[in-house]
Amino acid sequence: MSSVPNGVRADALDARWIKSRHSNAEGNCVELAALADGSVAVRNSRDPEGPALVYTPAEVAAFLAGAKDGEFDHLT
Repeated sequence: MSSVPNGVRADALDARWIKSRHSNAEGNCVELAALADGSVAVRNSRDPEGPALVYTPAEVAAFLAGAKDGEFDHLT
């Protein structure tokens, strides 16, 4: 479990945010950041001061595996 609570203001985190190179010019993307405790924070790029969701490495790995397998393709 992360020491950072879900919903924390993203701009309050001491983090380097990363955006996918597949992001478009309209800013429709999410950004991720590795946190000091090993967890991963996610924020909406259009609201960089807004809330961040925080996930464990295992949760992120499970999501990425599903995305790579196409499990979420029907959502777009």
